[in-house]
Amino acid sequence: MSNNELQTLEKIITGRRTTKAASMNGKMIDNETIAHLLTLADWAPTHGRTEPWRFFVYTGESLNKFCEDHAQMYWDNTAEDKRSEATFENMKRTGDKVSHLIVAVMQRGANPKIPQLEEIAATSAAIEHVLLGATASGIASIWNTGGMTLQPAMKKHYDLKEEDQVMGLLYLGYTDEEVKEGKRNIPVSDKVQWM
Repeated sequence: MSNNELQTLEKIITGRRTTKAASMNGKMIDNETIAHLLTLADWAPTHGRTEPWRFFVYTGESLNKFCEDHAQMYWDNTAEDKRSEATFENMKRTGDKVSHLIVAVMQRGANPKIPQLEEIAATSAAIEHVLLGATASGIASIWNTGGMTLQPAMKKHYDLKEEDQVMGLLYLGYTDEEVKEGKRNIPVSDKVQWM
């Protein structure tokens, strides 16, 4: 890798930011670009080539339907004293300005020698490939685990096994907002020990 290529990669990695779904502007991404991002995801590292990532892609009417189903899932699976109409309505409208939603799932491989943690890590790497590819393409994104994402009802929605895991909702679109400057709270020197 040349110095220029490394600098380009560094710019993409350090330039990646989270953009909330409500801050997206409704402009659509073409499906070919989304397919390309998912091809990048498919090159994530994976122990034993289990390739545990699975993606469910929503756009247009299917995205609206997912948001309605997600809101209803929240309502049906949240105690009456804990749920609110405002949260229900907000969940129904989450996709209004979003181009695509990708639900990322870790589907456990059949090899019991590979720890579940490694399958989760591989799927996380695949998700990061999507996010970095989106950044390189000028696409805004957020990896969200809110709502019912990590709850049993969402697993049931996708007919997942006990050892499988919904890893997050990736909302993708465009935004008119300026990219904020990045920051780290802990200096890298405090996180690294040279041995």
